[in-house]
Amino acid sequence: MPPVIVQQTMGTSAIGGISAALPYSRIHGQGSNYLKENVLQMGYFSPRVSCAMESEVLKLNQYSKVGFLDSLQFGGNELQLPLNSRIPSWLYSRTVAFIVKSEHPQNADLPHYLSKKEKKPFPVPIVELRRAARERAKSRKGQPKKPILPPKNGLVVKRMVPLAYDVINGRAKLINNLKKLLKVVPVQACKWCNEIHVGPVGHPFKSCRGQQASIRKGLHEWGSAVVEDIFLQVDAYHLYDRLGPRILHDERFSIPRIPALVELCIQAGVNIPKFPVKRRRKPVIRIGRKEFIDADESDLPDPVPESQIPILTEVPDSEVVAPSTAEETTLLAEETLEAWETMRRGAKKLMRMYPVRVCGYCPEVHVGPSGHKAQNCGAHKHQQRNGQHAWQSAVLDDLIPPRYVWHVPDVNGPPMQRELRSFYGQAPAVVEMCIQAGAAIPEQYKSTMRLEVGIPADIKEAEMVV
Repeated sequence: MPPVIVQQTMGTSAIGGISAALPYSRIHGQGSNYLKENVLQMGYFSPRVSCAMESEVLKLNQYSKVGFLDSLQFGGNELQLPLNSRIPSWLYSRTVAFIVKSEHPQNADLPHYLSKKEKKPFPVPIVELRRAARERAKSRKGQPKKPILPPKNGLVVKRMVPLAYDVINGRAKLINNLKKLLKVVPVQACKWCNEIHVGPVGHPFKSCRGQQASIRKGLHEWGSAVVEDIFLQVDAYHLYDRLGPRILHDERFSIPRIPALVELCIQAGVNIPKFPVKRRRKPVIRIGRKEFIDADESDLPDPVPESQIPILTEVPDSEVVAPSTAEETTLLAEETLEAWETMRRGAKKLMRMYPVRVCGYCPEVHVGPSGHKAQNCGAHKHQQRNGQHAWQSAVLDDLIPPRYVWHVPDVNGPPMQRELRSFYGQAPAVVEMCIQAGAAIPEQYKSTMRLEVGIPADIKEAEMVV
């Protein structure tokens, strides 16, 4: 019997599930002259498959294993299952297989937080890195050396300079808008740990790990939050020369520390007079694997000052004006969400060109080809490393932590219940603030927010969910 393909056309939500009813589906079958039209009808918890024929309707047995078809509304997967039907043998005696397809993104798991003893996973496994290195060495064997391209030769990638200005302006715009949104969207912060919650009332979950948490039985003690709690600032050392010697342990207090995102933009071409940086106009001359000398630039004319893109500045807290109407709040939320996406999207492109390192055990970030030598790591097993950091390639979340918080389904509805924790989703704090202020939900965050999951009214109803 050839497979029967079920193509989902629409779905409805049910308690505890994503979609539990497929009101209409089309089934295409071949090899049978007896079957003309086939309709798949599914109830909320007891789906059944029925085949409408010319003279009679064949009643098939209920197939309980397709009860999880509701989760496929958000999954682009292909599912093939055998279907055993109680059709008389003189009519049909072979097993039917059907394939369920859906083009919606699958609901993703909530972000996993590493314990203090766990090491961050490598973005690319070591085995893959070694294999790629062997392939590069094999392909370069017997070939002339290729010239070193920017930024490895000390020059700035010209095409990335406007993007760097967009990122640093997006960061300033995001901070200024968050200060305004805090006037109308309440955000709670725990007084004993670093957890925050977007909403008029803090969540009831017992997840506090701060001081005296055992006395409070894990309950949070909420207070007002500030911008630094929502948008985390990851600091890094400012490098005057990106290709210069590594920062030593004795120099850790003499070199200024600035936000790592700002340092990335400075190395990518942003000029800030407060933080001078060495700009070369000729590529460096390599005399060894790790040794180089600067080229002579005396024959070049004096540099002509280029027209710089204006850089936005942060507004002081005393000058922040809150939006007065609901329309202004919605426009401000959409503008904030756009600045957040612009900053993250641009930073990800810059990280592909300018390397960023992160410690595998602590949040320390270094913008440069190799990490610094300051022995200030106090994470797990730092005694074995003499306080040195375990540097590895950083990802975007290391440079710009998203800071996930619980998504409130209805701000004006009933408060969140501790026993229904598994039914709630999460979203970055900036995104959750913008959503509560009236902005549209971005597609890339719907997978972790569990928007299509029906939340039971009470615990008794939750126990009935299969």
